[in-house]
Amino acid sequence: MKRLFYLLLISSVLISISCSTNDEGFQELSLRYEVPTSTWEETLPLGNGRIGMMPDGGVFSELIVLNDITMWSGSEDPEALNHGAIKYLPEIQKLLLEGKNIEAQNLMYKHFQCGGLGSASGNGKNAPYGSFQMLANLNIDYDYPLQDPDSESVSDYVRQLSLNDAIASTNFKIGDVNYSREYFTSHTDDILVIRIAADKKNAVSFKLNLTRPERGFLTVRDNVLFLEGQLNDGHDGKNGVSYLTKLEVVNTGGQLITENNSLSVSGADEAVILISTSTDMLDKDYESTVNELMSIAKTKSYSRLKADHIKAYKEKFDRVKLDLGEQDNLTPTDQRLIDFKTKDDPAFAALYFQYGRYLMISGTNENSLPLNLQGLWANQTQTPWNGDYHLNINVQMNYWPAEVGNLSELHMPLLKMTESLVSSGEKTAETFYGADGWVAHMMTNPWGFTAPGEHASWGATNTGGAWLCQHLWEHYTFNGDEDYLKSIYHVLKGASDFFLSSMIHEPSNNWLVTAPSSSPENAFYLPGSKQPVFVCMGPTMDVQIVKELFTNTLSAAEILGIDDSTTVKIKEALPQLPPMQISEEGYLQEWLEDYEENEPKHRHVSHLYGLYPSNQISPISTPELADAAKETLNRRGDEGTGWSRAWKINFWARLHDGNRAYKLLKSLLEPSFDTEMKMSSGGGTYKNLFCAHPPFQIDGNFGGTAGIAEMLIQSHDGFIHILPALPDNWSEGSFSGLKVRGGAEVDAVWEDNKLVSIVLKADTDNNFRIMVPDYVKSILLNGKELPVSEGFIYLDAKKGDSVKLDVVSV
Repeated sequence: MKRLFYLLLISSVLISISCSTNDEGFQELSLRYEVPTSTWEETLPLGNGRIGMMPDGGVFSELIVLNDITMWSGSEDPEALNHGAIKYLPEIQKLLLEGKNIEAQNLMYKHFQCGGLGSASGNGKNAPYGSFQMLANLNIDYDYPLQDPDSESVSDYVRQLSLNDAIASTNFKIGDVNYSREYFTSHTDDILVIRIAADKKNAVSFKLNLTRPERGFLTVRDNVLFLEGQLNDGHDGKNGVSYLTKLEVVNTGGQLITENNSLSVSGADEAVILISTSTDMLDKDYESTVNELMSIAKTKSYSRLKADHIKAYKEKFDRVKLDLGEQDNLTPTDQRLIDFKTKDDPAFAALYFQYGRYLMISGTNENSLPLNLQGLWANQTQTPWNGDYHLNINVQMNYWPAEVGNLSELHMPLLKMTESLVSSGEKTAETFYGADGWVAHMMTNPWGFTAPGEHASWGATNTGGAWLCQHLWEHYTFNGDEDYLKSIYHVLKGASDFFLSSMIHEPSNNWLVTAPSSSPENAFYLPGSKQPVFVCMGPTMDVQIVKELFTNTLSAAEILGIDDSTTVKIKEALPQLPPMQISEEGYLQEWLEDYEENEPKHRHVSHLYGLYPSNQISPISTPELADAAKETLNRRGDEGTGWSRAWKINFWARLHDGNRAYKLLKSLLEPSFDTEMKMSSGGGTYKNLFCAHPPFQIDGNFGGTAGIAEMLIQSHDGFIHILPALPDNWSEGSFSGLKVRGGAEVDAVWEDNKLVSIVLKADTDNNFRIMVPDYVKSILLNGKELPVSEGFIYLDAKKGDSVKLDVVSV
């Protein structure tokens, strides 16, 4: 009865929280530099989820790389379905059951792989698989009134990216003239905008053109640049993606003329460059779209374009605040990055967190393609690893911050892509395995590639699609939309059907296992051999992913009132899956047997999928497994590629070790200057805060952002846990707007590493369970103490309710 009274009291006390989109309460968040760039990895990314650009801020000559997320070579590849592979599957499985992994692996190398060229091993632009590509280079040569200016005559140089407004700028002085440039990718008008100005009349003069390394035809008509072409389709060249880019200059004062396929402005007071671009991948009427967007933009003043853009961007960005101390907006960002390695700068961690949210808002939108390995930014026509979608962690990591970071709608491109793979995945399941349902392996592209990769050492993993299904379920847990759940149930069901019809019983314990498969990109040694082996049965990650998939499918079916043959089979299969096994040395086994690893400090830590992003390992609910996870991480070490370090932040946060998570954050933010491709070392962060694999790979940015969120709030274990992994040196701070499973936003304030207040705003009707820290004496609602039951308080809230709690420490 007493608890009922408090639940009624909570429901009746609605305390509003501000969701203002103005700058009140927001710190200035910016990346700031005092010199022009010397490499692309120093340039500043701008985008609206479809198109983008990266200006280098050169004073005399400026290069601005332009991007469109749909600039993909390649096309659908019927040859990827290797119809001869399935006849070797029984023999491969027989060899695995007999412990003859090497023989099974050799057979797979020869026969059980995709047909055709596959991903073409990093040369996808010349194969049907394709490659993400840059759009074009905008080259601008500037002319100044000062006679023969050089670098010595330039002063007060500042290059900056405002995260608050999504606007980049370059400012400097030559002689007695102050020059300014502003750049943004409009979130409303869907064009690229650049403004070049000076504080003295007739001081703006420049020449510009557009270039592309290949497949670009440039013309000039009526003082308008047109760049168009068609990318290689990997077949006969007739079905590649076509694109059109249109550039116009609107000058105030001075002259605008055409010179040899370039545009020249001389003696202007200011000039605004407008760029409209599109492809036919998602818009078959792309040429009309380009023209229409340009026409509309030209009817608006620069100030209107800018104001509209800022308002639309801030609607998303301003949802979340994170204050870990006052921002240093005077020290250049590259110097702050260097200093962070040896000095404590909690505010820099907050800047990095918000930069990750900025990159998500800028890199993807509800109606576009998902973020790829490059996000949407590239400066090559052949991007590393084709700039594709790796399904053994990388594209999933891109979206780890989406829900908790209050950008749920930006999760949709990945969810839509997952659903789009079902048709292709059904053909792959039937062709390679003779199985029901659908499957995707290690990688995919916009053309629906779901087959195994061309080499089994990395391409055999067949749980890529099932991992994507985890995102389908997560989106539901954060939002509680049953209509959405109903719409994607067939995807969960189909993925489950594949494993139900393809798994086999291993001989030692009669467990149901995937076969053949691999633990992503890692190898082991069989007893008495030193030959690296990748191909195996039932690696731990597969077991965790399949168990999660089955469990989520059952939960969805129960919510929707579905009882079908799939749910019956799942209930029979779940108890037959292998348990997670702890080795004699105390670490979690990566494979069914405790094999010796070929590379003990491998960048992938796939067998800890159950710790993060899944919820199968927890210090609270499974302490023995949590201890084994710690031992596993200590053996793996804290080094690795950029994204690997980011993953480890999340691991240690889930283990409630804030100081170790912070150590990994410092490791992720180690300055990197290496742009050569490396698979096991050199990870860190470039000057523009892009993650270094190396080379640049954006997943580490999003993994790091998610890791910071996990340090501040968790909700995967059936309750809300606030400040679960707070580092000692984040002793004071606050956040607002972070999302939790069950459907709520949470704000928190803490001092001396202890909670002071909590605000929960319900997005759904729910009974929220919040863990009470040991140091808490009481929690007050409207001045009255709430009851604590077994370390938790309960808030029964309706959608739209806001509840403020004051926390009193011992």
